[in-house]
Amino acid sequence: MTDENKQKGTMHPFSRLTNQAYQAFSDMGFEIAIGPELENDWYNFYVLNFSKDHPALDMQDTFWIKNGKHPGSAVLRTHTTTVTARAIEQAGKAGRMPCAFISIGKVFRNEATDITHEMQFFQIDGVMVGEDISLADLKGVLTLFYKKMLGENVEIEFRPSFFPFTEPSIEVFAKFKGKWLEMMGAGMLHPNVLRNIGLDPAKVQGFAFGGGLDRIAMIKWGIPDVRLFYQGDLRLNQF
Repeated sequence: MTDENKQKGTMHPFSRLTNQAYQAFSDMGFEIAIGPELENDWYNFYVLNFSKDHPALDMQDTFWIKNGKHPGSAVLRTHTTTVTARAIEQAGKAGRMPCAFISIGKVFRNEATDITHEMQFFQIDGVMVGEDISLADLKGVLTLFYKKMLGENVEIEFRPSFFPFTEPSIEVFAKFKGKWLEMMGAGMLHPNVLRNIGLDPAKVQGFAFGGGLDRIAMIKWGIPDVRLFYQGDLRLNQF
């Protein structure tokens, strides 16, 4: 093959988008946190105020890994909230308050796939904890983030919702092809979560958010089907 016919390798769109997202949050004072893809049930569920009978703990919703020591306790993480929970816990032990962390990584869920869902995807998860953190701070951070990622004219909407680890809870939507596409869940950290990681909810409060990097990519580059990102489609090299 001649040099003229060789194609140069390119960075995957998700890698580029991850770097951009990390930069956007770093500019707002967030620290980058990393953690394992194989988690235990405490950090994946119980520290986040999930009840033992919550549907997310069912084998039909998650990928449980058998191990001889603790059968049924190891799971492929269903969100990167596990990483930020660990980071806040360590920051609390070290007396580092206020603090803010951002983590981006692959997560796994045992669900049917379609044009906006995959059994694996990349999630952005962030948390900020301090004495006077409010829902207004959360909305300001997310609005600025999506404007940096998708442009100043992006339409963002916040709607009330429910999650076991936040109260109050909201969902964040963005306009995509004339319709609202859910981007992430968010809210103020539930007092039980703060207690589970060793913090006093009477002294500190904070917010958390988590959503798919894949859906940002779909809007940013007009990708019609999220599954294309995992099929080695060389057309993605143009982005």
